[in-house]
Amino acid sequence: MNYTGVAAAPDPTPDASGALAEHSGSAIPSASTLPLPHTSAIPTAFPGALDTTPAVETDVVVIGGGQAGLAAAFHLQRVGYRPDRDFVVLDHSPRPGGAWQFRWPSLTYGKVHGMHALPGMELSGADPGRPSSEVIGAYFESYEQTFGLSVHRPVSVLAVREGADGRLLVESSEGRYASRALINATGTWDRPFWPRFPGQETFGGRQLHSSRYEGPEQFRGARVVVVGGGTSAVQQLLEIAPVAAATTWVTRRPPVFREGPFGEEEGRAAVALVEERVRQGLPPQSVVSVTGLPMTDAIRQARESGVLERLPVFERITPTGVVWADGRRVAADVILYATGFRAAIDHLAPLKLREPGGGIRMAGTRTLRDPRVHLVGYGPSASTIGANRAGRAAVHDIRRLLTLRPARRPTAPASPARFPEA
Repeated sequence: MNYTGVAAAPDPTPDASGALAEHSGSAIPSASTLPLPHTSAIPTAFPGALDTTPAVETDVVVIGGGQAGLAAAFHLQRVGYRPDRDFVVLDHSPRPGGAWQFRWPSLTYGKVHGMHALPGMELSGADPGRPSSEVIGAYFESYEQTFGLSVHRPVSVLAVREGADGRLLVESSEGRYASRALINATGTWDRPFWPRFPGQETFGGRQLHSSRYEGPEQFRGARVVVVGGGTSAVQQLLEIAPVAAATTWVTRRPPVFREGPFGEEEGRAAVALVEERVRQGLPPQSVVSVTGLPMTDAIRQARESGVLERLPVFERITPTGVVWADGRRVAADVILYATGFRAAIDHLAPLKLREPGGGIRMAGTRTLRDPRVHLVGYGPSASTIGANRAGRAAVHDIRRLLTLRPARRPTAPASPARFPEA
């Protein structure tokens, strides 16, 4: 494959799962449920004894090394901020690739839609038959090396709280940073959404979230209920159907399939709908929830064959399957929840950014409750093209803020003081 210095053309179509319910929370999975996807081990309390550890001063901390975080780091460097001195990028994933590195192997690059190049270096010549996790992981790694972004990983951010002298104190597994501004680009992958259903804990089969999907073979010969109306639900259902004994697709709302091209005007209209919720202080919806599902030849054939015959969501789960309010029953061996994700921003809780409606009000990428904090890859920017634009906008705003509020720059490279061993 080739990496060249030209950005890809905009296409606002995201690759995300539709959410099943408005409320959040963990389900009560059965004993046979697979574990949740890769997450950082984040303690609920930060030991007070560590609070005296000297914090390294830097201008900007970027949390997250996926598409949004790398785009922000690129633009920081472009306007004169130096990695590991003026800004630092912290990523808790084990390797480059953002959430893409955890995608299932059968999701090849040729099946991906809506993947856009990072600023300054286009991805071209990739093998469409190669797993997207490998293609995009290699691309992100090359990008980091080409621009010398010096991403610190694996590093878990434990909390961000108010520090001294108007700085933000970023507490992480590698040390503490005192930052004048923060770009949060943690995405959603670490917060898979599990809806609750009566009887969920009694199910005798297997329950798993789509984030733990590894390919169709794990469903061979099984009766599978797929819950969710987004892109991942459809992609995984189409893979499972040929090998499963039976499949049943349930969604909260009737799915909307989009015919024809999806241009910039349609993209702007869709993003505007998501932005309106954010302005109201409500939790953001996924962009795909307002764009609909793109009609492809594979989807058209699946609809004609009955694979994508949709049922409304069932009322409860039994030990042997699912039941609707009208008494209809479907036996199941596996329930696959392709029910989306929620923003992974719990580490920002000490800053009290949330509104009574549960969301974070923003002006562009800047949080209204704290102008030092920017969220990229959140709400309307939760797509690859949106993340690129948000990274640029956040840097523009932060540069202006820091110019108005001059501060002493650190005299040493941004290499944090290590925490004492427990």
